[in-house]
Amino acid sequence: MNAYVSAPISSQFKTLSQDELMLSLQSSLHHWDQFSDVWVFAYGSLIWRPEFEFVEQQPARLPGYHRSLCLWSRINRGTPETPGVVFALDQGGECEGVVYRVAADQVKATFPALWQREMPSGAYNPRWVECHTANDQIVSALTFIINPLTDAYVPGMPLEQLRHVINQAHGLNGACIDYVLQTAQALKQANIADPKLEHLVQYL
Repeated sequence: MNAYVSAPISSQFKTLSQDELMLSLQSSLHHWDQFSDVWVFAYGSLIWRPEFEFVEQQPARLPGYHRSLCLWSRINRGTPETPGVVFALDQGGECEGVVYRVAADQVKATFPALWQREMPSGAYNPRWVECHTANDQIVSALTFIINPLTDAYVPGMPLEQLRHVINQAHGLNGACIDYVLQTAQALKQANIADPKLEHLVQYL
């Protein structure tokens, strides 16, 4: 019998300062040559709400990671007291998503806002990964992978609890259930199959 996973204690939760955010961004871009375009791999809300300009997008597959609702959301889709859950990339399997190519001259203007959106609590590890596009091209892209050491990591949540969390949580960006349903719809429109998510949507 599966026991419910306890929500993180709100007193443990803190957001990154602006200096910490910028240090994280600078570290992730430290080897960027300033002249090359930068690819970003999207697997969740960035597919349907990228909020940045790009010059190209392509379907892409990322081996070694899978899309999972394994991250407590205590800002965007929940609160510290009533957290929601959002998608992250977790180890194992593979993930189908989308890669966006950001023009080199737009990177410095684009990425601070992207970091503010994706890294407010440092629950993700930004990583460069090798993505396989639909035309058999391999591109090196930045993406956001779950930090398994954070207290926001919640793998293997029982289905009934997951349903309860999704239906009750609400954060700065809206209701958790809207986030899950919009992601499922965006994947369907992009012809990306995610059987686990499709099953969950039927259960909500």
